[in-house]
Amino acid sequence: MSTALLSTADELHARVRHGRRAVVMTMGALHEGHATLIRAAREAAGPGGEVVVTVFVNPLQFGAGEDLDRYPRTLDADLELAGRAGADAVFAPSVDEVYPGGEPQVRVSAGPMGGRLEGASRPGHFDGMLTVVAKLLHLTRPDAALFGQKDAQQLALIRRMVRDLNFGVEIVAVPTVREEDGLALSSRNRYLSVYERRTALALSRALFAGRDRHAAQEALRARAREVPSTHARAEALSAIGESRAAADAHAVATAAPGGPAAVRAAARQVLDEAARLEPPLRLDYLALVDPSDFTEIGDDFTGEAVLAVAARVGTTRLIDNLPLTFGAAS
Repeated sequence: MSTALLSTADELHARVRHGRRAVVMTMGALHEGHATLIRAAREAAGPGGEVVVTVFVNPLQFGAGEDLDRYPRTLDADLELAGRAGADAVFAPSVDEVYPGGEPQVRVSAGPMGGRLEGASRPGHFDGMLTVVAKLLHLTRPDAALFGQKDAQQLALIRRMVRDLNFGVEIVAVPTVREEDGLALSSRNRYLSVYERRTALALSRALFAGRDRHAAQEALRARAREVPSTHARAEALSAIGESRAAADAHAVATAAPGGPAAVRAAARQVLDEAARLEPPLRLDYLALVDPSDFTEIGDDFTGEAVLAVAARVGTTRLIDNLPLTFGAAS
């Protein structure tokens, strides 16, 4: 299909709209993770709708010493990938188009959630991110906007902004796309050397270790709940050899540390081992949080949670996360 390249809001607004418009916001350097978002947007827009991909490297969300100048600009390749994935238009405005007159004096504040985890490591990052997302939502005027779950805190803040400030747009989350070795797809992966990539795999391995520990614990607890509650049932189960299995499960479930503490410990072990590799992994944070506000959950927590990690390998900073469910909601 032919994909239009647009550089001004007037060009975008002049397009005749039929059906729903779905938008995917990117900073360029598109990869298969972005292609997955675009394909999901194509489905959300429907056969008569329109998919717009924005490509804009937002200076407001880069702090001092971060990689604004180093961030890859690959517009020709981005246009080709977006077209193959189903985009009708790529909107690639200049900085002057998005911020006429210079940096905006009025910005969106991310509030308390914006100061946690990524916000603590990158002060001001989420204020800049929300400001440009708000502007791009106004400029593109979509019915739906799609974002990846890999940037879980970003997704949570965008959802909160849209709800709190009454934006008339649907926010759609798309699951994280991973490479065959488990590494979450990111434009920054291209900075990794062969040896740095080997170390970087510890991020996803740590998350998988936490997830597997949680799944095992939940399975053991479920098995323990099957322990017979009456003597008659115990005798019946014993006759078919199941009482021992239930008793063993009960013993393990009660003896082993469980819940959030066990998940954190399993993930931390993998990250500690990676810190001794060459090159080493330098952990920024490992957190198990409530996705509604990104505060750490307690051992009695039930419901949806996010296990999140951020670390540096060499000069490259990477993030990753997995959703988990605890307790009665499991």
